[in-house]
Amino acid sequence: MTFRKKIMIRIGMLLLFILALLTTFQAISGVEASSYSSKEKQNKIESIKETSIYHKLKEMDVSFKSLKKVQAEKTQVSSSREVLGEKPLLENRDWSAYPKKKVVATGYTAGYESTGKTPNDPLFGITYSGVKVKRDLYSTIAADPKVFPIGTILFIPEYGFGVVADTGSAINGNKLDLYYKTVDDVYKKWGKKTLDVYIVEKGNGKLTEAMLKKLNEKKSMQVFRQQYTNSESR
Repeated sequence: MTFRKKIMIRIGMLLLFILALLTTFQAISGVEASSYSSKEKQNKIESIKETSIYHKLKEMDVSFKSLKKVQAEKTQVSSSREVLGEKPLLENRDWSAYPKKKVVATGYTAGYESTGKTPNDPLFGITYSGVKVKRDLYSTIAADPKVFPIGTILFIPEYGFGVVADTGSAINGNKLDLYYKTVDDVYKKWGKKTLDVYIVEKGNGKLTEAMLKKLNEKKSMQVFRQQYTNSESR
């Protein structure tokens, strides 16, 4: 009985040892399989991310190219409009933030037909304010100083900026006289119009050559100079 008991004990211990080995192997195998599975999943995730980033970058590149194309097309359209003589950019601004007044506007020149002065007159081309008449980005115009004081800056659609520099016996109330270089310009480019003008800045009764020069040389306005030159040459 003692011998058989010993054999049984040894067999039991062997079985326990084998069972322990199997358990350990399963545990190790499970970890390795789990690790492999995690790595595989991670690789797949990284692959998906890379693919997603690639597509995003590709979409951004396409969008950027499309944007450049649209900008180029817009620039070409803008240039075409300028060449065709359509309304300049100033006309397309939103002027609704500025006070407006409806006026009757006519055109005038420095000549005898408008001022009664000849080129031999020392005051020929000299306005009430003392500055010389000028057609530029900011042109000299005549107004009733009770309505628009000397130095007032107006935006006049289809004419541009006008600075009140002159007066006239016939210019009273809501009337303006816009300076042009020649009589032909007055008739061809303006004539007589009733329209709304916008008060950009109210004057204080004073205007000098230096003030007018500063307005016409403002850097922010030089982008419109070519448009002004083109409109004057037509």
